[in-house]
Amino acid sequence: GVDMRAAQLLRAARPRAIDPRRARVLAASSSADATSASAAMRTSSSSAPANAHKFGPIDIPDSQVFCETPLSLGLVNLKPVVPGHVLIISRRVVARFADLTPEETTDLWSLAKRVGTCIEPHFGATSLTYAIQDGPAAGQTVPHVHVHVLPRKPGDFENNDEVYERIEESGEAVGERERAFMGKEVIREQPAKGERLDLDAERVVRTANEMAQEARELRALLDASR
Repeated sequence: GVDMRAAQLLRAARPRAIDPRRARVLAASSSADATSASAAMRTSSSSAPANAHKFGPIDIPDSQVFCETPLSLGLVNLKPVVPGHVLIISRRVVARFADLTPEETTDLWSLAKRVGTCIEPHFGATSLTYAIQDGPAAGQTVPHVHVHVLPRKPGDFENNDEVYERIEESGEAVGERERAFMGKEVIREQPAKGERLDLDAERVVRTANEMAQEARELRALLDASR
């Protein structure tokens, strides 16, 4: 009786073999779980919007791009100096104007010209300011070549050269656009129709919805001009 009982206990304690087919299923399941967890970690650790373009270190969502070519992009501005103030950037991230290839230079200015021609009448302007800040000492805040395009009206600045100071002050800091995209927006009142533009209020960070709406309008405007 004792020897038989001991043999039964030894058989119960002996590890059971796993069916090879079941082992493969378990391994595949574990691998899939690990892959899913890794992907979830990557997703949660990144705040970049889907289909983002790069403006220096800043992520720009598709909703804020209103035109593009193989070498350049047109972006709505986070803090416009005047209504219709937009940015034309090189698709490739380069800090200085001299870093552009001849093809990129031609494409950048050709797109800026086309955009300016469309937005001038759209915003009731009579002139345009094209400006580029080439390097930090020139007022460049984002290390990526970009052209400011501003529709201009008579008397929009008391001193006409003030526009360049305002452009420098409108420089974008890393994180501002992302906060607007994530819903951490600055709410401000819009000027009444016919009221003189409050330039200080206009440079307040705009909401993601405001920028997306303007991008849609400008995209339709440029499409209609083709």
